[in-house]
Amino acid sequence: MDGIPVLKVEGDTLPQVWEKAVILCWKEGVPVRTEYDRPDDPPSRDSTMIMVVSNPMREPRIHRAIPAGLEDLEIYRLEVVNGIHDHWIVPEEGKWQYTYHERLFAYKVAQKSFDQIDHIVEKLTQRPYTRRAQALTWKVWQDPFTDDPPCLQRLWFRILDDKLILNAHMRSNDAYKAAFMNMFAFTDLQRSIAERVGQRTGRKVEVGQYVHIADSFHIYGAYFDQFKGFLKTVEERPFEERVWTTQFAEPFFEEARRKAELTSYTGQKPAREE
Repeated sequence: MDGIPVLKVEGDTLPQVWEKAVILCWKEGVPVRTEYDRPDDPPSRDSTMIMVVSNPMREPRIHRAIPAGLEDLEIYRLEVVNGIHDHWIVPEEGKWQYTYHERLFAYKVAQKSFDQIDHIVEKLTQRPYTRRAQALTWKVWQDPFTDDPPCLQRLWFRILDDKLILNAHMRSNDAYKAAFMNMFAFTDLQRSIAERVGQRTGRKVEVGQYVHIADSFHIYGAYFDQFKGFLKTVEERPFEERVWTTQFAEPFFEEARRKAELTSYTGQKPAREE
């Protein structure tokens, strides 16, 4: 075919849909070189991917094959939803340029700061059917000129039948090493916003459909051998042995939260999303 393949997968839970998506990208993605390739790396497998998860909070919620560990998964969730790494944003010292939490909850223009999430909660409280409940991350005057611009571009919300729908738009997404962590954190933010809207309206708002849209959803040639190990696991183990519930993961999550509180967690980002 001409151009990049546009692929779509659907399913009930996060690990089910993510697993389908990475396998489909492997099978039908086209070879494309990247800005991160070493001379001997084969081209990545690349596609445009649409992932539709009908019940994103349903268990089991975690895929065992994600390259990062459970503690890193929880730390990333806390980074996106709670902003535990916002204090690392010190670009003048060569540190981070942004976090998703900072862009969503404190988007800065000149001397002003905008809490886009609070605006979304208020908009959905007043008009649950609105098409304007969205948050952006991109800063056109800044991000095109940095080495690590945001991969997440936009979050779009709507309420239908007292269920909060979320569409997450990524310009670029490392399918194997980052996408699941993104999906896990974004759906927890979806849960948090549903709760806040429910508190303001006095009505129960549940978490509804989650759609993850990636313009470039790719598997890097640099880790093809590692990814083939994942494919072997999928072939040899039943699905129930490829997933974990959040109940199983909770002791690891609690340890991650303890470390974050005691040491401010000095680890690095678990994966390049791009």
